[in-house]
Amino acid sequence: MSGLPEDWRSWRAQEDPEQYDERFRRLAEAGQNPHAEADLVASFAPATVLDAGCGTGRVAIELARRGIAVRGVDADPDMIAAARAKAPELEWVTADLADLDRPERFDVVVLAGNVVPYVVPERRARAVAACVSHLAPGGRLVAGFRLRPGWPTPDDYDRWCAAAGAEPADRFATWERDPYDGGDYVVTVHRRDQVAAAT
Repeated sequence: MSGLPEDWRSWRAQEDPEQYDERFRRLAEAGQNPHAEADLVASFAPATVLDAGCGTGRVAIELARRGIAVRGVDADPDMIAAARAKAPELEWVTADLADLDRPERFDVVVLAGNVVPYVVPERRARAVAACVSHLAPGGRLVAGFRLRPGWPTPDDYDRWCAAAGAEPADRFATWERDPYDGGDYVVTVHRRDQVAAAT
């Protein structure tokens, strides 16, 4: 995990993949929706999805359960191993997002769970560009991340998306589409330019 930033290593030192999954099991047992990310992605009716920064596969597995063709990619081999153990029938790829180079193009690329902030700062723009490049013409890049000092701002992220050929389509405060009012969490939807994507 040498290519991952210190924020990520600190988080991983405190939490293993099994504990991460347990948090969402507790949410479901408490009557809360543990699949809000999948709900939002599925609302776009994609045939194909790339779960970029898939972690233990929670979102990808739920999307597959709904009949969507999905692949997961993450830079952390332990997370990929946990995802593969839960859903060996799906394709799981260990890769740094900034170096992602797959032949497929997807209707949606989803970055759930602070994926962008956990990219090494100097490689964040490149990682976003790689995600945009894996979208089909008119495809959507959907990302949610917390806002805190030293992490990307919505303006930073918009700028990286624009440079890669993706324009803002929606912005929310939660995966349930609550309006964004400048709070400490943002969910953004960008669309890849159809002309740029076709060239």
